[in-house]
Amino acid sequence: MLKTLRSQFDRILFAQSLFLLAAGQAFPQDSKVMGEVRFEGKRSVDRESGVWIDGGYVGYVKELKDDKKVLLLPGQHEIVVRQSGYDDFVQRIVVEPRQKQTVRVAMRLSPGAFAPDVTSELKLNVEPGRAAVFLDGKFVGHASDFGGALHSMLISPGRHRVKVELPGYRPFETEVNLLAGQKLEVKSELFKGSIEQASADIRPPR
Repeated sequence: MLKTLRSQFDRILFAQSLFLLAAGQAFPQDSKVMGEVRFEGKRSVDRESGVWIDGGYVGYVKELKDDKKVLLLPGQHEIVVRQSGYDDFVQRIVVEPRQKQTVRVAMRLSPGAFAPDVTSELKLNVEPGRAAVFLDGKFVGHASDFGGALHSMLISPGRHRVKVELPGYRPFETEVNLLAGQKLEVKSELFKGSIEQASADIRPPR
């Protein structure tokens, strides 16, 4: 019984740490309990890929530093890094108290990945820009990847489901129906909310 309660308590603490990290709040610098995990990527695709820790989305590789640095409870953790068209990068690590370690991300192109011959263009103007974007249930990047004058998403014509999520905010969902060669911009601002409103795509399993 005591072991079960302790296990539940550890899961609650870790879920809280993920939420604070995703919301951009820093942990005390003199923490005697947490260990720090840093992320590095040589290529742009590595640095722009999304990071999940123990099933919870925390952001994309190149932003996870300074006030968004990753501090975790000691013990084993699973790191999964995702990018559209690439195989998941998976690494299991052991975090030690007050120690730093670096995860070097190297994404590999999926053998079955291909670009459609005929495309439509979808642009996202969504805040916060670090929110995760899902197209038809699959992670494709973060919102700022697909906004501004130079960025957009090339997708096949037809109906698509778009979902944008970030822990601590209410998710945004919409459906688009694009013709070949059509350009469409979707604008939205995520509203503050509870981690309980997040879907299983970004929230750690209970």
